[in-house]
Amino acid sequence: MRHRLLFRVTPELLARARQVLRDQFGHEAFRPGQEQAVASVLEGHDTLVILPTGGGKSVCYQVPALVLDGLTVVLSPLISLMKDQVDALEAKGIPATFINSSLGAAEISARLARVQRGEVRLLYVAPERFDVGAAAERIAAVGVRLLAVDEAHCISEWGHDFRPSYRRVRSIRERLGEPPTIALTATATPEVRRDIARVLALREPRVIVTGFDRPNLRWHVVRTKNDAEKDGTLAHLLERHTGAAIVYAATRKTVERVATRLERAGIRAAAYHAGLDDSRRREVQESFMNEGLRVIVATNAFGMGIDKSNVRLVVHHAMPGSLEAYYQEAGRAGRDGNTADCVLLHAFQDRFTHEFFIKGASPERSVVEAVYAAAQQRADGGGVVEGDLASLAAAARGKVSDREAESAVRVLVTAGAMHHSAGSWSLARVRLLATHERIRLELDGDANLQRDLLRALWRLSRGRIADGAIVDLSALPSGLGDPPTLAEQLDDLERRQFLVWDRVGEGLVLDNPANAIDQWPVDWESLERRRQAELSQLEMVQKYAYTDRCRRAFVLRYFGDPPANATCAQCDNCLHLGHEAVRDDVEASPKSGRALVKKTRAKRQSPEELDVLSDDDQALLDRLRELRRDLSKREGVPAYVVFPDKTLRAMAVAKPRTPGALADVHGVGPAKMEKYGPAFLGAVRGD
Repeated sequence: MRHRLLFRVTPELLARARQVLRDQFGHEAFRPGQEQAVASVLEGHDTLVILPTGGGKSVCYQVPALVLDGLTVVLSPLISLMKDQVDALEAKGIPATFINSSLGAAEISARLARVQRGEVRLLYVAPERFDVGAAAERIAAVGVRLLAVDEAHCISEWGHDFRPSYRRVRSIRERLGEPPTIALTATATPEVRRDIARVLALREPRVIVTGFDRPNLRWHVVRTKNDAEKDGTLAHLLERHTGAAIVYAATRKTVERVATRLERAGIRAAAYHAGLDDSRRREVQESFMNEGLRVIVATNAFGMGIDKSNVRLVVHHAMPGSLEAYYQEAGRAGRDGNTADCVLLHAFQDRFTHEFFIKGASPERSVVEAVYAAAQQRADGGGVVEGDLASLAAAARGKVSDREAESAVRVLVTAGAMHHSAGSWSLARVRLLATHERIRLELDGDANLQRDLLRALWRLSRGRIADGAIVDLSALPSGLGDPPTLAEQLDDLERRQFLVWDRVGEGLVLDNPANAIDQWPVDWESLERRRQAELSQLEMVQKYAYTDRCRRAFVLRYFGDPPANATCAQCDNCLHLGHEAVRDDVEASPKSGRALVKKTRAKRQSPEELDVLSDDDQALLDRLRELRRDLSKREGVPAYVVFPDKTLRAMAVAKPRTPGALADVHGVGPAKMEKYGPAFLGAVRGD
């Protein structure tokens, strides 16, 4: 551990910090809390900063980075925004760069070389980057003067955005030589603050909290029964608000549906979520920032680090899982200090979706025990577990979902009870699907490597690959390529449905199948603590939605903000507005200045009307069922194990053409996505 030098900040040093603020960032004075944070960092203290959204957190480490000699490392989960942040700094003449998974190995090495030459003052790094290679050692060798941890709530298991990679920040800090550290976030309860300090091992940190109140924001809740009322209410809100708006929805599927509905209504809107490719996300983001779009409909993948000051309305189509998430996302409204509205469209059943994900992410002990018992039953003599996560979930006692099985496996891997094996490099299980006629027609040409590979596999197995056989890839002619090349060719042949293959021994492996689960160090207490914390956070959001008292005071008290008053004269409760919902299929007008929306009678659709498929949808559904039948026959499993009818119908209607879109279809979990996704995407696209 390095000895930390602490010293009193001189008036000259603070004057220099103010000069940097003026010359480099164009601000005449620090905002509330910023100068205290800068002074604390310059004195060498560990510092925890909680400033509201729009409060200027980045200045708290960027100014010291330019005042201090040496390198400042910024850990950030915002991979998609690092380039924007670095571009903004470079535009100000500040030498900065970033390294994350969007860069190739050669480019990362070149950027680290710049760091080592002392050409960089601020280096933005995703925490996952320290899991591979020698980046930490190369950076530590330069000497890190300051470590900044942005969005620090991601560290806390009590926080609203728990990320496993952020739980390893303490070890990253140690590998960097334990430099003075500043952790920053917009939302943290007293409990979360203590957890951040504990996990990071901050030494007697200075805690700077300026207060959470945003007096220019008006808070509203509209109670709805279903999506039709949410959509109608949203459209009505956007008709009454003329400025820029952000609409947050819980799933990618809802994002796409709502964005399409708004576009058809003549509102300049677009969808933004992680299922879109990088270029499309950047296009949508830039269009919104440049006023090309009025409304962006997004999952919570959008927002952190976005500096658009004139957002007049933020609508949550469904309640978030915590007040921290809600306050941070809603707080992207009115960053210019002018009045803005924050509206939550709340339906009681929204909580069930969150409970489902909480249950899946933090499985109960009985679920983990059931998955472990199923793995023991399906393990061969070497401990290799037969089948994928879906089959493991199906074999477990009780009703265990694919998501719960995945989380249970993660718990067991962490405890050392099992591990993921890449399998043998040479032994592969191969089964031929294509006929000789199809191979001859589609893999033509004298030098077709894939055709030659199939011929070699046929000869090596003496034709047994027609029914499935284990072959030794190392025994193939050397001219067909090395093991990585062979794997790429086999993967491509599988995508095109010429064959199916996997490595012998690939998959989950029990480290000691004879061990009872109690013999493994599973941290049951932490699992239960995290689940209860997330359920408690969810309960607070529901209480916020149903409170009949001041909403602003409710939120401020939750964050431990002493200035919370009993009334605010800005929320719907204090103004006695009594909002009601609007159905999507009915036009309505507001009650003269009193309510945002007006209730109308809903038109009900029968189940038959909701379930009718078009001719094109039905034709696609028939093709999907045929593919499912072939797959189930080949694997010797019931058709529903591949995908149930409900999932196939959803595919036929949604027609997903990308992996991200397919993953949004109900019933397509990670394991099935990996196993069946390419084949079903090919069927939808008509490949």
